[in-house]
Amino acid sequence: MATLINDRIDVRISKEQKELIKYASSLRGFKSLSEFIVYCANVEASKIIMDNEQILKTIEDKKIFLNALLNPPVPGEGLKKAHIAYLKHNFDETEN
Repeated sequence: MATLINDRIDVRISKEQKELIKYASSLRGFKSLSEFIVYCANVEASKIIMDNEQILKTIEDKKIFLNALLNPPVPGEGLKKAHIAYLKHNFDETEN
């Protein structure tokens, strides 16, 4: 049987923050403030991890992305033409 280990996190917050969190906790029917805080922290941590994994799943993806930022390729002819068309379009709109 697995042993449950209770670890501790100490957080200092203002009285107003505590009252707000207590009120939200009671609206959702949590038994304790600690239970509510642990639940919210787990939900938010899971969202952050999922968002991170969806964008750049692997370390290799992160390396490729970072390399593209630090060493961008030279613009090709299509991109140069698109840039000129964009500038021309914006210039034409400012004259009207």
